[in-house]
Amino acid sequence: MADFTKSNNDEQSTRLYNPYQDLQVPIQNLYNLPTAHEHLFIEEASKPSRSWGENLQYYTGCGYLSGAIMGGAKGSIEGLKSAEPGDTLKLRVNRVLNSGGHVGRRFGNTFGVLGLIFAGLENGVIHFRGRDDLLNTVVAGLGTGALYKAAAGPRSAAIAGAIGGIAAAAAVAGKQVAKRYVPI
Repeated sequence: MADFTKSNNDEQSTRLYNPYQDLQVPIQNLYNLPTAHEHLFIEEASKPSRSWGENLQYYTGCGYLSGAIMGGAKGSIEGLKSAEPGDTLKLRVNRVLNSGGHVGRRFGNTFGVLGLIFAGLENGVIHFRGRDDLLNTVVAGLGTGALYKAAAGPRSAAIAGAIGGIAAAAAVAGKQVAKRYVPI
């Protein structure tokens, strides 16, 4: 295993790395590797968070992927339950795959749209307020739920908004707890 040791450098914290340590050869090449994040462009290092385009791709992609996985699992279970006693194995597998694909596609699209709306609202709230803090996420969750169910009427929009706000607040709280108590 490679040996990483910290050295005290005035400019930046580095670690010494000897790639030949496990080979039992007399080569003593040590490399100073930085411990901080490295960026391709200097402008990226000065930004405190992702850009709006990165957020849009991240939330939409994560939403679609998680929805497709959950929907695929739910659809597969429904396909297993709907099997009839006289079905052959081939027919049962076909039923499970069709049901899993159908429900997974539907859930994936729904969660992807929710991620898209959430990313747009969060970036809009950040731009409007002029600062990036945890309240933006909660407001974006509330707005996402309300906007997603707005066509079903004001009562459904209010309930969905409350659920979205609570879900976003729970996600923010969970992230803060994980940062504090889970060692990385």
